[in-house]
Amino acid sequence: MTTAPETVGTAAATESAAPPDGADQHGSPAPLADDPPRAATRTQSPAVVLARVVLPPVILGGLLISLWYYLSYGVLEPRRRFLLPSPHEVLNVGFLEWDRFQVILRALWSSMQVAMIGLALAIAIGVFLATMMSQTKLVERAVFPFMVTVQAIPILAIVPLIGFWWGYGQPSRLIVCIIISFFPIGLNTLFGLQSAEREMHDLFTLHQAGRLTRLRKLMFPAALPAIFAGLRISAGLSVIGAIVGDFFFVRGEAGIGQRLQTYAYDLRSEELLAAVMMSSALGVAVFWVFGYIRKLAIGKWYEAAEIGN
Repeated sequence: MTTAPETVGTAAATESAAPPDGADQHGSPAPLADDPPRAATRTQSPAVVLARVVLPPVILGGLLISLWYYLSYGVLEPRRRFLLPSPHEVLNVGFLEWDRFQVILRALWSSMQVAMIGLALAIAIGVFLATMMSQTKLVERAVFPFMVTVQAIPILAIVPLIGFWWGYGQPSRLIVCIIISFFPIGLNTLFGLQSAEREMHDLFTLHQAGRLTRLRKLMFPAALPAIFAGLRISAGLSVIGAIVGDFFFVRGEAGIGQRLQTYAYDLRSEELLAAVMMSSALGVAVFWVFGYIRKLAIGKWYEAAEIGN
């Protein structure tokens, strides 16, 4: 009869000697399988960060300038070199001669004014139409096909009609700018307004919120990232629309498009290339400015929401 107690005592001793859960046979805690490996965090110096940002475009720009010199001096014959003057000739004639550069700046300022006014009107029209379409499917079914149709029509096909109806001055330039740039902001705003989560709509319904309250406190905050994305696209297109309008509507103050046309007719290649570069710089600057505005307005909030998800 002494066998059973001995067996029980042996089992108890074995359990007491066994290592606890989560420890190895030496008694030290075992590593948890779910713990992610801790990577060593190294703080990069500002010089390294700056080099990574600046060096790639600088290197690419140097390669493009080298290719430009090769095409100008290595491919073109001297009598045909006026078709593609070298970079230093463009710099000297188009930028460093103040009288000529001043003409380009005045024309660029005129086109920028048209682009900004046209962009403001395009934003107002696009956001208004998107808001109306987001409130009822009937309006969306009626309006959206016409938005797509207007966007699909080549702008050059309707330029003569715009000239007949509105004349050949500043209003026609604005209309061209609006037609080209209103669709991205309208489409992105509609997509953003319709992207609010269904659970949030149910919550607002539970609190008996009206349409305006739902639109102001739920749908527009949810649509801000999409609205700013469309705004950046429309901002770049507004510059293109202003320059296209300059080509066809020549009354009033000359824009950069008219200068491009004049320089091309007169074979003034240095000033033509300088005007093209300034037009590109205007488009890039507008795109960057609205991207910076987006970052100031919703950048931290949106990035925090992405990390939280």
